[in-house]
Amino acid sequence: MKRRSLALLILAASAVIAQPQRRTQNVVILMTDGLRWQEVFAGADAALIDRKAGGVADPEALRKQFWRATAEDRRAALMPFFWSVVARQGVVFGDRGAGSEARVTNGLNFSYPGYSETFCGVADPRIDSNDKRYNPNLNVLEFLQGRPGFAGRVAAFGAWELFPWILNAPRSGLLVNAGYEPLRMPGSNSRIELLNTLKAETEYWDSEAFDSFLFYTALEYLRVQKPRVLAILLGETDEWAHAGRYDLYLKSARRADHYARLLWETLESMPEYRGATTLILATDHGRGSGKKTWRSHGRRIPESQHVWMGFLGPDTVAQGIRKTAQPVAQAQLAATIAALLGEDFRTAVPAAAPPLADVLR
Repeated sequence: MKRRSLALLILAASAVIAQPQRRTQNVVILMTDGLRWQEVFAGADAALIDRKAGGVADPEALRKQFWRATAEDRRAALMPFFWSVVARQGVVFGDRGAGSEARVTNGLNFSYPGYSETFCGVADPRIDSNDKRYNPNLNVLEFLQGRPGFAGRVAAFGAWELFPWILNAPRSGLLVNAGYEPLRMPGSNSRIELLNTLKAETEYWDSEAFDSFLFYTALEYLRVQKPRVLAILLGETDEWAHAGRYDLYLKSARRADHYARLLWETLESMPEYRGATTLILATDHGRGSGKKTWRSHGRRIPESQHVWMGFLGPDTVAQGIRKTAQPVAQAQLAATIAALLGEDFRTAVPAAAPPLADVLR
């Protein structure tokens, strides 16, 4: 009996040792609404650098800024951080030209269903509009806030005013700062107060603030409050595409990449985050292609199901563009976020899609 007990103890110890030791202690998610995989992986589209097709005010100036002879050079000009750091040190999905597929599974291909699928891990047919209805599904941010060590250390910042509904802020208790709402928090400082004022006094879209106000508010919150999980959800790429302004769409994509660099450099400069943080970059849906449908997305444009995502952090092996036999799904992000932090989201939501194995060391 003693020998058997000793053998069982040795086996149990071996199993513990064999478990992967996650180095990720924090996760930061940066999403930019409706940014096409075509631009991410091939850069500016020549057909849309045009006054009529792309609503471009100065095509020659835009070509000088973003056009290059090869797709590799064009994408590097548009998103230099993504291609010089994320793709080299991490893993990216969604380059259809290279056989890498990433898709939404909700079939609707627009924002509320896309963000719900991203954070809840399931495509819920009840989520079929952009109406202000509280999401009945548990999201991964809410799940993590309920786990030991995360209470009060999970937050989301969104340019679009619907995020409190998508993440069900009243039920979840999450800090969700969205739209033109000012940020109120303990330890507020003059920088945040100035950003609150500028955001309130610089209104262009009815339901969405400019990305700059959102991003720098979230960045200041990160420096002051040091959350373990932070979602930053940008919106200008989608707004300018719907407006038919390809020039402003490209410039907002370039800014989103700049924000990703600033985020990463800030994280690496802080001892609480350095070497212990995974950065996730993604989008909520794709768009149509060509001169007629690039502005739009939705059920009637099936190609807008195609998305992209990138991962950079201590538990993700450098693999570049990852080609898999089966497409990866947007719904896998929720369980992946939890798994990076050593948590199993599927214990709470069994129907959630599994985590992305290629992201986990």
